[in-house]
Amino acid sequence: MEMFKHIQIDEQSRIPKYRQIVDSIIHNISTGKLKIDEKIPSINSFSEEYLLSRDTVEKAYNILKERKIISSIRGKGYYVTRTQLISKVNILFLINKLSTYKMQIYNSFINSIGANSHTDLHIYHCDDSLFLNLLDKNIRAYDYYVIMPHFKTDDLKHLSFTDEAVKAINTIPDDKLVIMDNNKLQIKGNCIEVYQDFENDIYNALKDGLPKIKKYQKLVLVFPESSMHPYPRRILHGFRKFCAEFSIAFEILGEIYDDIILKKGDLFITIEETDLVNLVNQIRDKEFALGEDIGVISYNDTPLKELLGITVISTDFKMMGQTAAQMILNKKKGKVKNPFNFIDRESV
Repeated sequence: MEMFKHIQIDEQSRIPKYRQIVDSIIHNISTGKLKIDEKIPSINSFSEEYLLSRDTVEKAYNILKERKIISSIRGKGYYVTRTQLISKVNILFLINKLSTYKMQIYNSFINSIGANSHTDLHIYHCDDSLFLNLLDKNIRAYDYYVIMPHFKTDDLKHLSFTDEAVKAINTIPDDKLVIMDNNKLQIKGNCIEVYQDFENDIYNALKDGLPKIKKYQKLVLVFPESSMHPYPRRILHGFRKFCAEFSIAFEILGEIYDDIILKKGDLFITIEETDLVNLVNQIRDKEFALGEDIGVISYNDTPLKELLGITVISTDFKMMGQTAAQMILNKKKGKVKNPFNFIDRESV
């Protein structure tokens, strides 16, 4: 068979033979020597040609099938199903929701990881069952698994993990696992972690903004109690700790109501975009001066907030993606806390 001219098996190499088969077939696809829908040798033919055990060849073919590089048709054999660039690094990227700042992380990661990789993005909407299904379907198909772990209860409360999710994540070898954003998991081994510390981050950011915050009489946090994509309650803990330490009067609301009572000297911290828009509109409608009569701080920065001059407390989403990508490229492990800052603009 023509393909046998191109497959190289080195008997002296320390690379397992099944791995050599996988790498050789991928190389021949990427160089155009194997084309889409082209038939490749059967497991028996391959093992006889190279004097390999059938189990060795079958293991290689199973890996190629899991990566959707080849497929098998009953009674006909194996065929090439993918001829686009077969990357040296194949990455599964699992995020809990589609948002502006999550996509900032993803885009920064993609730009930093480089062209010699292929990343598949999946969104599991904080749903434990969907997450487990995605991981189960792809558990051996990728070189790296980048996971942002945020889950929810039936009554829409935030969970950093579920027992089932932790069990599934622990089946991933630690040299292939990348945990991003939230690292409150019970993960075995030493993997890559680039994370936020939600409780201490908000506390320290507000502390940095204290000179501006002190000119207001009351601090109001708008924390959604029931959201389709709930937020860590550690944000609440850090907020309360800040207010208690600096003797600041505070209130916690579940949302910005359409007829909310606004008073001069209020400083609001909003988390969801809809609350921010509703609040700013009501401040303008009632002719308060934003940043003077009433202050606004938004949680999580976006380009639009920067354009509109909204003060934010936020992690550096771009750096989070860059750091994770660089650790993969440099084959580093360990925990890295991502920067979180008070960014002063015109709304405080």
